[in-house]
Amino acid sequence: MILAAAAALLLYVTNERGGTITVIDTATDQVVNTIRAGTRPRGIYPSGKRLYVAVSHFRDKPARDRDGVIAIENDRIVKRFDCGLDPEGIAVTRDGSRFVVSNEDAGTASLVDIRSGKITPLVTGTEPEGVALSHDSRWAYITAETSSSVTAIDLKSSRVATNVLVSTRPRAAAFSPDDTRAYVTSEIGGAIDVVDVKTHRVVAKIKLRPSDHPVGIVVSPDGKRIYTATGRGNAVAVIDTATNRVVQTIPVGSRPWGIAITPDGKKVYTANGLSNDVSVIDVASGRVIRTVKAGDGPWGLALQTRHEVRNR
Repeated sequence: MILAAAAALLLYVTNERGGTITVIDTATDQVVNTIRAGTRPRGIYPSGKRLYVAVSHFRDKPARDRDGVIAIENDRIVKRFDCGLDPEGIAVTRDGSRFVVSNEDAGTASLVDIRSGKITPLVTGTEPEGVALSHDSRWAYITAETSSSVTAIDLKSSRVATNVLVSTRPRAAAFSPDDTRAYVTSEIGGAIDVVDVKTHRVVAKIKLRPSDHPVGIVVSPDGKRIYTATGRGNAVAVIDTATNRVVQTIPVGSRPWGIAITPDGKKVYTANGLSNDVSVIDVASGRVIRTVKAGDGPWGLALQTRHEVRNR
């Protein structure tokens, strides 16, 4: 018997209505597991061997399943954290010591020390939603849908640095690989605002089709392309960052929300909340090459590499 280490890049899909997480092997784009996650899982973020998932209540569920963050390791819940009311977006610092979570009903973001569980609450805009961290973990951007603003949190001092007005109903944000720009989707505004991270000011606005309502967003590993799920537009808009222009629109499933891109930049995935599936886009050809059935209400996506020891 020979023991060999094998690595698998897995895609984790939170199913908001179903209370589950679908696990997909990206090598085959097939479902390999389903995890029970509690109530209304939405935001999900990988860190080391763990996944951190924001779960929030439905009124008919027991109190122990309400409002918090769960840590998942090897497809099992290993820890629960308190945070705030109705957590939605989440991101973990690069060193794995803290996570930032938006609390939609409370109008706050929580900085949570993973080891101690200590919570530092910070006031954001109204109904905070998306959470994005710069690659150096210096800045956290929290989108607030009702106040149409982004709260910039300085993670070095654990304080709010400023609030930035953006287009109507911002949903998500993503930083460029060099952290000089942040891209903020605005669902009702039908646009992506380009923010200069040094000054925290909007320096450009990228308009999409009238039918597009951008929500989830990712930047390619080389920084040359932006991919945004267009929600009711049922598509992914591909944007050239050199010109800030849409260069392609790729039809996907119904009501795409979450979006993810593989580390090599070759595939993009969307979580389609109404068709209950995941679209797999081949970046080179610019088309959907597979549709994978998920749970009820796919919402968030996270990619994680798992190393396993197998018999050979």
